[in-house]
Formats: sequence, structure tokens, C-alpha cells
Amino acid sequence: MRQNEILEDGHGRRFYYLRLSVTDVCNFRCDYCLPNGYQATPKSPDLTVAEVATVTRAFAQLGTRKVRLSGGEPSLRKDLPELILSAKTTPGIRRVAVTSNGYKLPGVIDSWFQSGLDQLNISIDSLNDAEFARITGHDCLPKIRSGIDRALELGIQTKVNAVLLSDGAQARLQQFLTWLRTTPVTLRFIELMQTGDNRDYFASNHLRGSDIEQQLIQNGWQLLPRTLDAGPAREYVHPDYAGRIGLITPYSKDFCTTCNRLRVSAQGKLHLCLFSDTGLDLRETIRTGDADALAEKVRALIGSKEVSHYLQQGNTGGTQNLSIIGG
Repeated sequence: MRQNEILEDGHGRRFYYLRLSVTDVCNFRCDYCLPNGYQATPKSPDLTVAEVATVTRAFAQLGTRKVRLSGGEPSLRKDLPELILSAKTTPGIRRVAVTSNGYKLPGVIDSWFQSGLDQLNISIDSLNDAEFARITGHDCLPKIRSGIDRALELGIQTKVNAVLLSDGAQARLQQFLTWLRTTPVTLRFIELMQTGDNRDYFASNHLRGSDIEQQLIQNGWQLLPRTLDAGPAREYVHPDYAGRIGLITPYSKDFCTTCNRLRVSAQGKLHLCLFSDTGLDLRETIRTGDADALAEKVRALIGSKEVSHYLQQGNTGGTQNLSIIGG
């Protein structure tokens, strides 16, 4: 195995960041993702703790520095603290993050912290209790916010993800700005993406993130430099605000040129792009526990990564909804 070589694709992009789904099950019914709730389908079992450890060891050998455990909803796995600990104790992995809807957050955040969690991303599309309940199907925003408060008390870097939706966007933006004046989180506005299941919803609700971005710039928000293992957001700061704002705009020009992340599904399939047509099955190699062999297989597959997701042409690939491989 060639040690200490950063994984690079045929377009010169280097990959420091792994998004690892640990389940595709979700207990929310968000309008833009799973409006009818999670629908079970026949599939292989989710990766075990030992298999997740093999994956993280292999990617660490390929230069991965950050691992994000995602879903579906990862807190639905009772062994999530073990998964966090496994990733955190992998040589070469510097940061471990979890993306969650926050439903269980107050009861689990301490155990995640004790397992080594560095960063937390919580999805909140509105700070209005009634609107949040309408979007997600759960009236639990105060509980989620209390969990965020506890994460901040523990010193966990905390980000809040909000999908941009055209109807009522300005009212939601003002609520978030008021919150950010005193709350030291990074709010990330994510442009709604078209998937196989949400074509009509996308057509009537899509709002370009660039519209919000220009508004922020005009009001004194300043762009921060990007780090090697950063996510796809362009992050802004303002001297009058305790929090930050990030923009994820997948329909913007050259969005894919900064791609630094790969995805592995809960069933052990490598997705070279969120919108790739199909996953590349790694399960057989993962089951051997041979991280060296797995790393070499990933290195061999990276050459087929496309230069773009082609969302601009209406491509949604095999992504029926974002819960399948964690967004």
C-alpha cells in the first residue's frame, strides 16, 4: 500500500473528507425529501461497527482527515457512540462530525461528546415552531434547540443546516439573523436540489442561493478562506454577529471544482458523487477487514469520477431522495 498519498481523481481534485452513512432510515417527513415518510425496501444490512472501522482506516490511508457520520438519521442507531469513537481513534482522522435532525439530541449529545465528537450539524429549516412542524412532521423545535444549547456548552462546533425554500424565505432569513446575533453557530443555507422524487416540489420551491448571498454581501458579511477539509459551503462572518453564515449553492458555476469529499452508503457502496447513477459495491472487500485492500480498490475506482454532477442539465442520477446516502 502506498502510504501518505492523498487520493486524487483525474480532474486534479483531492479528497480529504468522507461522508459515511450509517443508516438510510429517517423518522422525519420533510416536504423536500421524504414527504410520505421513510419507505423500507429490501437491502443489505447496514455496516457494522467493525465494518465502519475498516472503511475509516482505509480512507485514512488515502489522506482522509475528516469523517462525517450521516443518515438517514444516524441517532436511530443505538451504537452511534461506538461509531463515533471508532472514527475518532482511527490514526489520521482529525475531525469527526455527525449530521442529525436533532430529534434525540438532548438525551444523546453528552454521550456523543464523550465518544469524541468534534462537530455537529443539525437540520432546522425554520425557527418558527409551527412552520418547522409543518415542514418536518414533528413539533419538536424547542427540544432540538435545547440540544443545540447543550452542544455549545460542551464546546462542540455546531452548524445548523437550512434548506432554502422560496415561499417565506425573507421572513425565515430575518429570524435566523436575529438568532445569529447572539448564538455562536454556523447557519448553512443549502440550495434545494432536484432529486428523482421531488421534481414538482423543486420546480415550485427552488430559490437560488446566490440571491441570498448577494444580500448578505451588501449588508457587510465577509467571505472566509476555505480549509482543505471544509464542506462545500462558502462561509461568511460579520462583526456584529456571534454566528456565521454558509452558502451551499450546487447550481452555481464551477461548484464541483472544489469537491473534496466522497460518500459511502450504509450498505457499503462508494458514491463518487451525490448524484451518481449507482453506487460501487465495496461490501465484499469491507467484510474481509483488510483496510489496505479496500484502500487500493477505492484508489482504482476514483478515476471514474465525473467532472460535474450535471444538476444544471436536470440530472438527478440514482438519487431518489437525499436520505439514501446522507445528502
